[in-house]
Amino acid sequence: MATDKKKKTTQKNKTVAKKPVTKKKKKLTFVNGVAHIHSTANNTIVSITDENGNVISWASAGTCGYKGTKKSTPYAAGLAADKAAKAAMALGIQNIVVSLNGIGQGKDTAMRQLDAAGLKITELRDDTPIPHNGCKPPKKPR
Repeated sequence: MATDKKKKTTQKNKTVAKKPVTKKKKKLTFVNGVAHIHSTANNTIVSITDENGNVISWASAGTCGYKGTKKSTPYAAGLAADKAAKAAMALGIQNIVVSLNGIGQGKDTAMRQLDAAGLKITELRDDTPIPHNGCKPPKKPR
């Protein structure tokens, strides 16, 4: 009987390795989206959203492997736009409205790369904030 108990306990203690569950990406039911290009002096971030503002794909010059001053180049911005566009096209996006923001160098290159990747640009918007007279300067010292 002692051997029977040992067999039962060893069978209970066995653990079965489970495979990790990966979700299958679904194709989207809509084909229109918005590409937000945020271009600063140090980096360019490209986010592709649906019409409601839910992010579908995004990339930046930093996620493409560039560090330091190379992130601010137009070439790195183009690579980021291409990476985001291919991920969005795999989900079914075909037409986009491009919303530009910022004063960085990669703004124009990123927009052209979205067109070259195969997305049809239907509208361009420049949402760069421009001050209307700005802040009041400080008083002159006496």
